[in-house]
Amino acid sequence: MTAILEARMLGMTYGRRRALTECSVTIPPGRMVGLVGPNGAGKSTLLKLACGVLTPTSGSISVLGRTPGTGPEQLARVGFLAQDAPVYANLSVGDHLRLGARLNPGWGQGFVERRIAALELDPRQKAGKLSGGQRAQLALAVAAGKRPELLILDEPVASLDPLARRAFLEHLTQSATENGTRVILSSHLISDLERFCDYLIVLVASRVRLAGNVDQIIAAHHRIVCTRRDPGALPAGLEVVSAEHAEHQSTFVVRSDGPLPPGDWVTQPLSMEDLVLAYMGTAESGIRSATQGDGGAR
Repeated sequence: MTAILEARMLGMTYGRRRALTECSVTIPPGRMVGLVGPNGAGKSTLLKLACGVLTPTSGSISVLGRTPGTGPEQLARVGFLAQDAPVYANLSVGDHLRLGARLNPGWGQGFVERRIAALELDPRQKAGKLSGGQRAQLALAVAAGKRPELLILDEPVASLDPLARRAFLEHLTQSATENGTRVILSSHLISDLERFCDYLIVLVASRVRLAGNVDQIIAAHHRIVCTRRDPGALPAGLEVVSAEHAEHQSTFVVRSDGPLPPGDWVTQPLSMEDLVLAYMGTAESGIRSATQGDGGAR
């Protein structure tokens, strides 16, 4: 089956600034993908490359088996929603639906009308008069109404309050289920990704630090607490992701391809947020991070 996205040594520069560096990742079909990383890590650049808005300066990228942005057919297969959830302030909700129907040959009018009714949006209301959460929901309804095979969302809930975020994610889940759409969702809110995604990509300092199936990633990583020691004193086969030291104690997040070997330490569970923060911290700590499989980066 065709990968959702496949990047090989993908690079992107803006003048002298490098936004992506040797990015190699393959997202298997059928995944709901979470993309996370600090500001400036390259998340938006990767998503714009996937949409065909940008052209890479090195390497290659394919989406659903084809080069992004190459012709009307490929454009119809991919939907994109930017962080500011853009709508036209002077157009009504109904105008947005009519515009969507005119521009998209696969438009799902019945689906969008049901979503607008469920959201209790007045079709006569100007988009500029809607609340931030309502504008985001309208933008999502229009993007999903395109009925794309892949819907790419670049931090669409960043400015929403918790209730609006929950409503947005519920709408997103329903849209994906009803239309059979795969999703790549970029967000700083890891708790939202935990509820929605089964595949995770972590970008740090323009590079893919981690990519793979969430369950496999969590199973392959461990937090261990032991008497203070250098990372090099740990058993062979453990790759250190992060290390913290107190006066008499060390705490490591490690990756192990097999069962964790016995040792004089206490093992503690890791959440997705713990793991993401450990990898994001590698940019400052200088520890070289690991990458995880399921067709992901190596």
